[in-house]
Amino acid sequence: MDLVLATATQSSGGFDLIGTILWPLKWVVELVLVAWHAIWTFLGLPGDSGLAWVLSIVGLVIVVRAALIPLFVKQIKSQRKMMEIAPELRKVQEKYRGKRDQLSREAMSRETMALYKKHGTTPISGCLPLLVQMPIFFSLYSVLNDVAKHAAAGIGGVGFLDANLTSEFYNANLFGASLHDTLVGAWGRPDGTVTVIILLVLVVLMIASQFFTQLQIISKNLSPEAKTGQAYQMQRIMLYILPLAFVFSGIFFPLGVVVYWFISNIWTMVQQFLVIRNMPTPGSEAAKAREERLARRGKAIDSSGKIVPIEKYQAEQQRLLEEAERKRAAAPKRQQPVGKQRAKKQAGKQPPAAKSGASDSEPSS
Repeated sequence: MDLVLATATQSSGGFDLIGTILWPLKWVVELVLVAWHAIWTFLGLPGDSGLAWVLSIVGLVIVVRAALIPLFVKQIKSQRKMMEIAPELRKVQEKYRGKRDQLSREAMSRETMALYKKHGTTPISGCLPLLVQMPIFFSLYSVLNDVAKHAAAGIGGVGFLDANLTSEFYNANLFGASLHDTLVGAWGRPDGTVTVIILLVLVVLMIASQFFTQLQIISKNLSPEAKTGQAYQMQRIMLYILPLAFVFSGIFFPLGVVVYWFISNIWTMVQQFLVIRNMPTPGSEAAKAREERLARRGKAIDSSGKIVPIEKYQAEQQRLLEEAERKRAAAPKRQQPVGKQRAKKQAGKQPPAAKSGASDSEPSS
């Protein structure tokens, strides 16, 4: 309880609401960092080396992103459903195009939400992994931001990062760059040149990795229908705008946080590459490339989405074709309506026997 109160109280004596909210996550972040640090020191790395703490941050990324895999799978499914209902969403938008009154807007909103509910998806589902990661990210930022203050006071963090480990963390450096230093703090300092160079290199790599991740989505994993909507145009704009956010992260965030973000970006890029290669969106360029790869190996994807030998796929396609033809043959043929003028013409073209048949059958008077 004392640790909670110490974290929740600022040096001025005020109440720190954000620190109180983040306290459980900071405790978990410290636990994971210290656990990985113990592993690396057991393997022979010095406890106060920057490499040991950087590898501990990499371990934190692995733990967090592995825990988020179920959410990532849910995100992929949600994105697929959003693509599937895109034509229906466009119909709703076209229905209310140009209508600015309150009733029309409410009706459009109701129909859109009903469509989301019917298919079990929402636009926010695609952002779940990012939304979950942000509190962890800020918790790590808070832990690293407190290292200098706690080391100077001779105290530890909120949990397993005790005073001794805090001192080691504070004194650790990577090629001469302190993990808790920022670009703003290092800029202009005689001993801050290495920190500035490392942070600038990381920012450039982060921008490149984010750009590549977005590019492979919009260039390979979108169906032709998805490339015709307004959402696609927004994605193209975000392709160039979103990576610029990392410029600000590299300026104000500590080196340890930037390392975490960079490794997390690499994880996302590799994960997205594997998903696009092995579970592409139907109808996309990636899906066509996958079908070609399977065909070269003598395999194909059946109607249930399983990979089967090409012979079995061809037999299934033949069976489906035959079933469709039987259903079409068994279906009742629709009688086309005939106009009065056309009916008279058809009656006039009947043979004489057909015309006199009715009168011949009548009894003579």
